[in-house]
Amino acid sequence: MFAPSPQLTVTVEDLDGEPDVHLHAGGQGFWQSRMIAALGVEAVVCATFGGETGRVLRALLEGENVDLRAREVAARNGSYVHDRRDGSRSEMVEMLPDALSRHELDDVYELALVEGIRAGTAVLSGPSDDRVLPHDTYYRLTSDLTGNGCRVIVDLAGDRLAEAVRGGPHVVKVSHEELGEEDLSKLIGKAREIAESCVHGVIVSRADDPALALLEDQLYLVNMPKLEPVDTRGAGDSMTAGISAGLALGMSLTDAVKLGAAAGAVNVTRHGLGSGSGEAVRELSKRVELEPIEE
Repeated sequence: MFAPSPQLTVTVEDLDGEPDVHLHAGGQGFWQSRMIAALGVEAVVCATFGGETGRVLRALLEGENVDLRAREVAARNGSYVHDRRDGSRSEMVEMLPDALSRHELDDVYELALVEGIRAGTAVLSGPSDDRVLPHDTYYRLTSDLTGNGCRVIVDLAGDRLAEAVRGGPHVVKVSHEELGEEDLSKLIGKAREIAESCVHGVIVSRADDPALALLEDQLYLVNMPKLEPVDTRGAGDSMTAGISAGLALGMSLTDAVKLGAAAGAVNVTRHGLGSGSGEAVRELSKRVELEPIEE
């Protein structure tokens, strides 16, 4: 797991009428790693830690069920404070992360390259702000890993996504918002464009609608059981994590997508991003159906 700059999250909740403050490790890469670990796959997180936020983050991550490969840096990790006392998530303040220096980036890049080649499956996640690292890092890392026999899964947006796709990842997960389209036929066209870069699977999440999946040139709608949501944030990250875990466990791409869809569905029923039990995800995956689309 390439998680270049995790976030420290501070959440204020209500406990019997009194403020209840919680500190958690956060950021896309960590949330994905937590779900991967819940599904029984060892998650090795390659990340940087700097400043006061970094020291707290590292201590929190070392208490989680992930294998941490840490690089201490001068660049501070970002943080945010959310107020959930009224039942909804309201952002109070966010501190953006600092940019990594050239040497700091070189070191975490090397960590991710070595661990990805060892594992055979790598997930590339993004930081919370564009200034942390150059976009072309994702092209280089995707290309280097793929060229050395590692399956790369990416869940990115904008220029980061474009650079990663240029490197030829195995699977791309993206939302319809990131592609700037809602019409299914146009999303199919966008998915096919991505697949032209030797991508084996493109999964497009579509909010409340069934996800679109282009798997080895076959199109599907991913139909999941409807569950009542508690918090929809993080469902896409859990889907990516489930797909990645399934591939690491030797599943076919279609079965891995079913596992990912189930992981995303379970996540929305819980407080806490990237959370959910492996047992619940595996059971729900039996109810996920891939409906072929005929063009």
